[in-house]
Amino acid sequence: MTTPVCTSASTAAAPATRNGPYPSFSSYVRARRPVLLRTARTLTANASDAEDLLQTALTKTYVAWERIEDHRALDGYVRRALVNTRTSQWRKRKVDEFATDELPEPEPVPGEGDPAEQQALHDAMWRAIMKLPARQRAMVVLRYYEDLSEAQTAEVLGVSIGTVKSAVSRALGKLRDDPELGLVR
Repeated sequence: MTTPVCTSASTAAAPATRNGPYPSFSSYVRARRPVLLRTARTLTANASDAEDLLQTALTKTYVAWERIEDHRALDGYVRRALVNTRTSQWRKRKVDEFATDELPEPEPVPGEGDPAEQQALHDAMWRAIMKLPARQRAMVVLRYYEDLSEAQTAEVLGVSIGTVKSAVSRALGKLRDDPELGLVR
């Protein structure tokens, strides 16, 4: 359920006037909210938009409460408010797409290469890392991807710091010699 928009007014109200000047409106909302929310959900893309739409329609209904002559037709009134509100939202939506002969390309950021090349390097690196023995792979990942120190890596794996140093050194040597990584250098 959505929260009240004006929290100071809802907390300042005395228990006797908690339902406001229209207690019949409050009881109507409590009784019909699930049904009306389902209707709002069919008009929107997600549940939170549906709740916002229903809240707006109920606000419009509350403002017009005294003018509504037949309270037996309230569901129809609220549904019409839902549809009209949603239609207004569609019309107000600004379209940011324009037809053009050329596709705009993003400006290259200094220091960054081609994203496709970066992804190719990333993929090649992971393939090379996956070729390492499990223990060396774990140490390389902990040291360079998880950014743990040698001591932290040794503690996590339950080995000595010297073991981490020598295993990482051997793993880096294998990565340097990997023919796939040699092509991207």
